[in-house]
Amino acid sequence: GQLSVDTLQFLLFLYVQQVNKVSLRRSLIGEEWPSPRTKSPSLTGKPTSENKNWNDQDHRAFVQSHLSDMLELLLEPEQLSASSHSTGGSLVSYEAVCALSFLIEGTVAKSRTVRPLHELALWQPCHGQNGYSKLSKAFSFLKLESWLRACLVTNPFGMTACLKSGKKLAWAQQVEGTTRRAKIACNSRVVPEVFPMVIMSQVYKQTLAKSSDTLVGAHIRIHRCNESFIYLLSPLRSVTIEKCRNSTFVFGPVEASVHVHSCDNVKVIVVCHRLCLSSTTGCTFHILTPTQPLILSGNQGISFAPFHTHYPMLEDHMAQVGLATLPNYWDSPMLVCKESGDTEIFRLLPTSDFYTFVIPFEMEGDTTETPGGLPQAYQKALSQREQKVQIWQKTVKEAGLTKDQRKQFQTLVENKFYEWLVQTGNRQQLDSLVPPALGSKQAAG
Repeated sequence: GQLSVDTLQFLLFLYVQQVNKVSLRRSLIGEEWPSPRTKSPSLTGKPTSENKNWNDQDHRAFVQSHLSDMLELLLEPEQLSASSHSTGGSLVSYEAVCALSFLIEGTVAKSRTVRPLHELALWQPCHGQNGYSKLSKAFSFLKLESWLRACLVTNPFGMTACLKSGKKLAWAQQVEGTTRRAKIACNSRVVPEVFPMVIMSQVYKQTLAKSSDTLVGAHIRIHRCNESFIYLLSPLRSVTIEKCRNSTFVFGPVEASVHVHSCDNVKVIVVCHRLCLSSTTGCTFHILTPTQPLILSGNQGISFAPFHTHYPMLEDHMAQVGLATLPNYWDSPMLVCKESGDTEIFRLLPTSDFYTFVIPFEMEGDTTETPGGLPQAYQKALSQREQKVQIWQKTVKEAGLTKDQRKQFQTLVENKFYEWLVQTGNRQQLDSLVPPALGSKQAAG
């Protein structure tokens, strides 16, 4: 079967890419971008040069200032003047308004039901304002534009609103660390009939774990997390990881995409429909995916490895989001943006660096091993390692040590192990799994 997209929607999609446009001319004349003069308020209301992808006010301002151009893009050729602009009498087709539903939705008369724009536009009481004519089955360009301008508000279920008024989430595992700046919120209570959103921002030196109905089908946005271990063990809708460093993320199956952008030294362990990477450095991905991972621009030192863990509900969760163990393209990524001078952008993790990953939480469920098993080379490396351990145990057993010698030997081994834990940074991971003392504060919720 052939794949196709709606042409008008695709035009709008290409147009809105300008929301993050960088002016090369400005950078040539020495002005920094984003310029200090045009900084928008951040998610917390303080001025900053935060990424515009995270800022709903920016989205609204962009649509307001470019609305005419967007509507003109959607006009039929005969509705344009000789200079390809709209005229006073231009009519906007119903199909064009359907395409705009890709960007705009809303409610009428304080209803809690969110409807796409084309449904709202056809509502009888709005016809006077948006110039809909039953005869031509089209809208007056001028009236439609002024109606949209008058009605547009910032997304009340977006990221800014979610952080401001969203429910703070409680965590199964939240170790006391530097949590002052951490913001973790969910908008599931206020969002009517759409996928909920969970935002985690500026989590630092924390281990967070959650498996709950709150997460099911949620869009997860993770931003500026550092030196943390985050486990979200529920079936998810999508995941975006942006500007994170030195962290490990373990997710339940993701129905749509996992997008990793501007991250440094993160490890992502996930079964997902699609993985997209841009501007990442030194990251490792243990994945099971039915599509080729997409490597967009600006990546360095990526390692791909087979998915190598499980938790009791994993296979049930995979079935819920429609993901199976085959096909699995973890090892055949697609380089979408090959830049000149690019040498090795990615590698497959050498078997000598491969270890299985244990999810250290107890749950109900039937999954007891990695779904689909491991590729033969990796399984062989693990078996050889297990053999070495068995030989070592046998050697110790047969050494005939006295009780005192055994004690001394155990102390030596423990000291060596502790040294290794500190050197590899694994100590933090273990320490952060020790449950906090009874009575210590968890996140509210």
